[in-house]
Amino acid sequence: MWLPQLHLMRVISAKSQGYSIATDISGPMTVNGPERGSLMVQCVYNSGWETYLKWWCRGATWYSCKILVKTTGSEQEVKRDRVSIKDNQKNHTFTVTMEDLMQTDADTYWCGIERTGTDLGVTVQVIIDPASTAAPTTSISTTFTAPVTPEETSNSPTLTGHHLDKRHNLLKLSVLLPLIFTILLLLLVAASLLAWRIMKCQQKGTAAPGGRPLLCRPDPAADQNLPTKGYHEALLLCPG
Repeated sequence: MWLPQLHLMRVISAKSQGYSIATDISGPMTVNGPERGSLMVQCVYNSGWETYLKWWCRGATWYSCKILVKTTGSEQEVKRDRVSIKDNQKNHTFTVTMEDLMQTDADTYWCGIERTGTDLGVTVQVIIDPASTAAPTTSISTTFTAPVTPEETSNSPTLTGHHLDKRHNLLKLSVLLPLIFTILLLLLVAASLLAWRIMKCQQKGTAAPGGRPLLCRPDPAADQNLPTKGYHEALLLCPG
């Protein structure tokens, strides 16, 4: 006589707390989860159903709902796609986890226990809360320049006379080196031209007719043998 009343009190208490009751299994009536987030559903069963298979089914109609994931009769977690299920046989609970939630995941689901004949199950309404549409923040980088104080100005390093002398010497050296190089180059060109002219002159001296060298200045000894009439060659004596 007391057992029916006790069972009725359990049903009333579970209903008042937002739980669906199907005799030996119960679960939350509604569960909310954020879009792109995850949610967990914990269903409770009575003693004696520990080794039975537990499942998570989608669809408002009991006989046509689609089972998304099912346990293996042990406490090992089973995962398929974005849904996983794990049975805790000591606590008589099994937990369903849904990850990467989308708006299309909002629907009626079932916590169920597989058995011979008709399975046990309770409905769970899953609600997906939309993701926050906060405007993206743009980061603005600013550069802060610290003002120079009089103390920093007075403590800044100054150029001493030694440093100025070094700078002056370097400046003079940078001007003198190209000048010296230019003068040496001009001297080299002049010497090359002079040598070239001497070689040309010597080549002309060896090309005189009769096999005699063409002299570049009058030869006194040659003037004594010149004929008094007619034309004669002007004998020149080349230097060297």
